[in-house]
Amino acid sequence: MAYRTGGLGTRGKLLLASATMLFVELALIRWTGANIVHLSYFSNFILLGSFLGIGLGFLIPAGRGQWLKRWAPLPLAVLVVLVRGFPVQVQQTSAEVIYFTAVRTTGLPEWVTLPALFLLVAVVMAAIGKITADLFRRLPSLEAYRYDLVGALSGSVAFAVLSWLSAPSVVWGVIAAAALLVLGGRRNLFRYTVPLAAMVTALLLESLGPGVWWSPYYKLEVTRAASGTRAYKISANGVPHQSIAPMKVLMRPGSPYAQPYRQTPRNPHRRVLIIGAGNGNDVAVALAHGAQRVDAVEIDPKLQQAGARLHPAKPYDDPRVHVHINDGRAFLEQTHLRYDLIVMALPDSLTLVSGANNLRLESYLFTRQAFESAHEHLAPHGAFTMYNYYRQHWLIDRFAGNLTTVFGHTPCMTQYGGNKAAVLLAGETAADQSCAKIWHRSGPVPAAATDDHPFPYLLHRTIPGLYLGALAAIVLVTLLSVRLAGVRIRRTVRYLDMFLLGAAFMLLETKNVIGFALYFGTTWLVNALVFIGVLLAVLAGVEVRRRMRRLNQPFMQVVLFAALALAWLVPADLVLSLPFAQRLAAAIALAFAPIFCANLIFSDRLADAPDPTAAFGANLLGALTGGTLEYLALLTGYQALLLLIALLYAAAFIAMRIVAKRAAPRGHPDPQPVHRQVRT
Repeated sequence: MAYRTGGLGTRGKLLLASATMLFVELALIRWTGANIVHLSYFSNFILLGSFLGIGLGFLIPAGRGQWLKRWAPLPLAVLVVLVRGFPVQVQQTSAEVIYFTAVRTTGLPEWVTLPALFLLVAVVMAAIGKITADLFRRLPSLEAYRYDLVGALSGSVAFAVLSWLSAPSVVWGVIAAAALLVLGGRRNLFRYTVPLAAMVTALLLESLGPGVWWSPYYKLEVTRAASGTRAYKISANGVPHQSIAPMKVLMRPGSPYAQPYRQTPRNPHRRVLIIGAGNGNDVAVALAHGAQRVDAVEIDPKLQQAGARLHPAKPYDDPRVHVHINDGRAFLEQTHLRYDLIVMALPDSLTLVSGANNLRLESYLFTRQAFESAHEHLAPHGAFTMYNYYRQHWLIDRFAGNLTTVFGHTPCMTQYGGNKAAVLLAGETAADQSCAKIWHRSGPVPAAATDDHPFPYLLHRTIPGLYLGALAAIVLVTLLSVRLAGVRIRRTVRYLDMFLLGAAFMLLETKNVIGFALYFGTTWLVNALVFIGVLLAVLAGVEVRRRMRRLNQPFMQVVLFAALALAWLVPADLVLSLPFAQRLAAAIALAFAPIFCANLIFSDRLADAPDPTAAFGANLLGALTGGTLEYLALLTGYQALLLLIALLYAAAFIAMRIVAKRAAPRGHPDPQPVHRQVRT
């Protein structure tokens, strides 16, 4: 019962350590993506690096690795100071996938840069993971796991609140530094204070930079286009993103903003929906053409606020304008209004939905189902238009071909500023559009993106070579790191079932993130709530297991497969068609029932592990493997991942039976839960 000595201090520190660990993980994903050009397109590699680091922290035996605890803040400070002092970029050149950027990248190729960042983040998180692991060992396993999960929930909620408040990076740094100082104690006060002070100073200088705004998605930098003008440029995560222009620029001949109104001369334009309203350029143009109501949908509140404050036409001050801070696809699914004109105004994000390897914020706007929804929301004689600099002719062909299929006739196409910049417009009928030129395909028309395969910027169903190279290097780094941590790969063979459970769970978590993004939008709030829901489902599983003398494994396995089968059989369009309350209930049941069952099975199996270190290593490798297997969705779509998840669980249960037959009979101790399997 020695663990009871100073028990309150241990419990409180474990809760704080776990909260700090998740808070720093989320902050690193946001901050590195904001300061390393184009890294936000590859944010999942930072997530996997955090996963590896925390796992290694738990794998290191209690008596070893104390130097990691003594110098825990140092790698974090080094990462922040290096990135701020020596900016780097991630190259992302590929003929197979499109990235929206106006920056010419320099430096090392992505298969070098991404693994290097992956390893550096792993070192940062290994230090915090080691602190947490040593506290974890002082308490009975399930009690420790409870405090760990409560801490993880606290860290997740804290970062969500800071995102909602648009707090600058220095606030994140101060909170992390204060928590680490408490965890380090008096004996490490000097060793912790110096690097943490350097980190906070670097973040303070960043936050005080002129025109720097933090949104829940980006680090925005707003600058005046030219001295004495009322035009502004907005960069997001170091990449030019939007421009605020005066009306004389927006309305001049050849401007894409006014083109849809010229091509629909008989359209009254009374009600206009603008998806991707941003700083308000399109809103100002709609008002200038006599719109009586403009619904301006923008996912990023700070971009909208920049327009409200700085746009010379003050479009957001007009009472005819109704602002909706929401995902455009989610708004279409929720509104019952019909519009004379629906505008998709440059909705090209520079980041991914957190936790999803390839899903961008706007991916669900460009699927066949999204175009069908837009068509259904048109008033009689209405029109739908979209414009952008599309980078490749095949992308124009994909979107125009999709419009042709949905609307039943060929859309107008007007090029501007180059032959890859185009305005596409489709009237409700062919008579509702008036254009000098219609779309003609430039070659084979790529298949339309769908809600199951929402990758409009991927030319073919393939895994691009730049992903394969980076993933191969990361797998190699992972294997070497696990070996250096003292886990011998050969000894993990007997934990094949743990390996498979880890891979299956990671895929299951990702599938649920994707599902909620479709049902309720790709907003940061939806994403945060999903991750909090995952942690709550796991915590519920722990509480149930603590109250059971023994788990009926075969029965629970059947329940898990039944939950997976239900998720497979219920089509996404059926869930989308439900009213909001019923849709929410269905989404929660379909997503969290399998997670609850899987955590019960996992915790029960780990109780029988004779070598927890090897078991952790096997599960770590499996979870990382699951993160890489998610790229198969580029080939198969997301629904097929459920089949892969079921196959992995089936293989795990077969391996579990084999292990049980070979193992000598022994008691059933309290489960030792895997800390990082449920991290997001």
